[in-house]
Amino acid sequence: MSSVPPAASADPTGPLRLPVTSPAAEREVVELCRDLLRFESVNRGDGAGHERPAAEYVAAKLAEVGIEPTLLESAPGRTSVIARVEGSDPSRAPLLIHSHLDVVPADASQWRVGPFSGEEVDGCLWGRGAVDMKDMVAMTLAVVRDIARSGRRPPRDLVVAFLADEEAGGVLGARWLVENHRDHFADCTEAIGEVGGFSYTVSDDLRLYLIETAEKGLAWMRLTATGRAGHGSMISDDNAVTALCEAVARLGRHEFPLILTPTVRVFLNELGEALGVEFDLDDLASTVSKLGPIARMIGATLRNTVNPTALLAGEKVNVIPGEASALVDGRYLPGQEEEFNRQLDEILGPDIRREWIVNDAAVETSFDCELVAAMAAALRAEDPIARPVPYMLSGGTDAKSFSRLGIRCFGFSPLLLPADLDFFGMFHGVDERVPVESLRFGVRVLDRFLQSC
Repeated sequence: MSSVPPAASADPTGPLRLPVTSPAAEREVVELCRDLLRFESVNRGDGAGHERPAAEYVAAKLAEVGIEPTLLESAPGRTSVIARVEGSDPSRAPLLIHSHLDVVPADASQWRVGPFSGEEVDGCLWGRGAVDMKDMVAMTLAVVRDIARSGRRPPRDLVVAFLADEEAGGVLGARWLVENHRDHFADCTEAIGEVGGFSYTVSDDLRLYLIETAEKGLAWMRLTATGRAGHGSMISDDNAVTALCEAVARLGRHEFPLILTPTVRVFLNELGEALGVEFDLDDLASTVSKLGPIARMIGATLRNTVNPTALLAGEKVNVIPGEASALVDGRYLPGQEEEFNRQLDEILGPDIRREWIVNDAAVETSFDCELVAAMAAALRAEDPIARPVPYMLSGGTDAKSFSRLGIRCFGFSPLLLPADLDFFGMFHGVDERVPVESLRFGVRVLDRFLQSC
């Protein structure tokens, strides 16, 4: 894949004059999303999961309009759904549209509205997965169902995949499918997925829409220290808990050096132009901190990062354990995997054993293609002040797995958001919700895009 994304230059000559989604589909997307939010398809990362009921619901909705679904299960309850919508030009490579059915846990006691209620409050649908990412599941279903009902055919085949296990790295979902059922995707050359195509309001006459063209590598690891087990009352100069905590503290407090990747450099140039500011490369972190709700996410794309997330040691207060472990969430920039590993070993030292829980590559592609031009045209047809820009996601998606097949992956789940909504704070956060009007906007944009891509 190309790693140099030039500035967005794919300006449409005017609004698309294409058939658009029916009003019925705009109403249906709300019903579909509400239903999906009521499935407790929680993924705790321990191998167990409950995607099957949601997968059966999706499969039934596809079959209802004559789209034949295939259900594939990597383990009991870990079910994914794949279907193909026939296009008008069989000579063209299909477009893959992927979304995931699993969600992270939610503590109902902290939520204003029940996390699996799907309630509509203050113009939003509330629930775990509202933005991550049952909104895109619902939008995709609404659009392909409308296409099937109306007899319309997109210009190319569409492969739609509703996947298990994304929240645990896709080992039992996208990765398993790529390794065991790649024939479903083998002829796809491009894909769209989550965390892209959403709006960031700059002013009354400009909204940026962030299209994901890159994402950091995923490095979930277990760190282990060993020592001499013994009685808690004795002096211990070989304590595994002490050694581990010292290493974890060094790692958690380490600030990795600033690195501007091609995607981030283009994004900052575009953002600076839109805001009328010049980013100070000598104090970039300070400048980025002024970007409001997206500052934390953008800041995380400026360097490699690690965050300790769990400590595991001992069973009894008066017993010194012989082993102590920690879980760490590491993310590295495209092109930085080897250097990131070297940095980890230097910080941790030789006495800490490091092993991967999930290790998945960073991905990056360019912004100069007809697919992006179609995204830009569809966005501007529904929002005349839209300006698409490339950006890097600090997290990871199933694009990592599909990129192994040579598929060029983009994040494009279009949403026009209220200017004051902390969109990234919704991901895995308390009171996750998606505006109803954003869903309807997304359906209209997605339909225009699929009719022109």
